[in-house]
Amino acid sequence: MPSLGRLHLITDTRPGRDPLAVVRAALTVAHADLVVQVRVGDSATDREAYDLTRRVLALCASYRATCLVNDRLHVALAVGAAGGHVGADDLPVAAARRVLGPTGVLGATARAPGPAREAVAAGASYLGVGPCHTTSTKTGLPDPIGPAGVRAVVDAVDVPVIAIGGVTAARVPALRAAGAYGVAVVGAVSTAADPARATAELIEALTC
Repeated sequence: MPSLGRLHLITDTRPGRDPLAVVRAALTVAHADLVVQVRVGDSATDREAYDLTRRVLALCASYRATCLVNDRLHVALAVGAAGGHVGADDLPVAAARRVLGPTGVLGATARAPGPAREAVAAGASYLGVGPCHTTSTKTGLPDPIGPAGVRAVVDAVDVPVIAIGGVTAARVPALRAAGAYGVAVVGAVSTAADPARATAELIEALTC
């Protein structure tokens, strides 16, 4: 598995957002410390997902940053991305591992030690754990687990844990103290007046 960056930026493709501009701004600051996870809405076609991922991958290549695709692993394979991430309602982790092969980066979502251990045993390279805090980016999520919930998962597995959900630069120190390897964000960067500055603040918090 390639070295995993500590800041994961999930593309915000909601109406009125410009995911490519945000990715470009973040890359100029974070470089290879950034992992870009391409996530599109359920209504997006595979062609739309492919076109966006292809453009994101080209941007990432210039900075040696990692590009992953959420949910649509066939798109990840089609564009040559480093791998993908699967959630609770996507392919089972073992099946996703078979799709990506033994060397692809495979993230999986977990929020408790038991499922986290199962995901790692099935082939997950890292875990996205949360939501850590209340978030408005995605609806229908369970209650936040906080830093204590992150710590419980960290203590149960031996792969990097990426904390997600309501993450801001101010909340990063507590998540890192809980053992999180890194954090994943959407709105903290995509809705910022200055995405590059927001990225810089997150990177600084992660490396302190």
